Amino acid sequence: MRAARRRARGELGRRRHRLRPRRRARRGRPLRGPRRGGRREPRAPRRPPRAPRAGVSDAPRANVEIKARVADLAGVRARAEPLATARLGVDRQVDTYFRTAAGRLKLRESSLSGGQLVPYLRPDEAGPKRSDYAVVPVAEPARVRELLAAVLGVHRVVRKTREILLVENVRVHLDEVEGLGAFVELEAVFDGSADAEARERVKIARLLDALGVRDQDLVAVSYETLLAGD
Repeated sequence: MRAARRRARGELGRRRHRLRPRRRARRGRPLRGPRRGGRREPRAPRRPPRAPRAGVSDAPRANVEIKARVADLAGVRARAEPLATARLGVDRQVDTYFRTAAGRLKLRESSLSGGQLVPYLRPDEAGPKRSDYAVVPVAEPARVRELLAAVLGVHRVVRKTREILLVENVRVHLDEVEGLGAFVELEAVFDGSADAEARERVKIARLLDALGVRDQDLVAVSYETLLAGD
């Protein structure tokens, strides 16, 4: 009798083993979920790759820009606002320009963007002009300002309040510059190619007309140069 019971328990155990789902994973592959309704559940989606951490410096950029004095900044704003595709806010900026042998170098301390070191090359001419530049985020702008002032010397400091509108890819800057007055500045960022530059020049010329900016109001030089009287 006992032997018969042991044989019965052994047979029952073998049946249970055959009925268990196979859960052994293939080498190097995770287990899949159980089947439902005769179909295997899909695997959980893979995590997307992490975005690379921002480096200390952006890649070189290029834009076409133009600047003009305005007697009626409110009037220019009224003409610009219906065209705007975005409003980026009001930025209070302090730009410290350092003495350089070639090009320009400024440290911008911005209420919207924090500290940025901006080296750039740009001709002094009244019409739309190309500017090649880079933007380097700065975590400790006050410390960097002290170091660069000691090494290079400070040429000029420009303080301004800038209202920023966006018309497609063109940034419209409505500026009130301490010691200089009111200006409008247009900047169109592009990929650096000659064809794109030509298109952006046309776009800026049309936008100047829409804003009512006259040729005689165009400014050839930077705020830093205007303040320095060079």
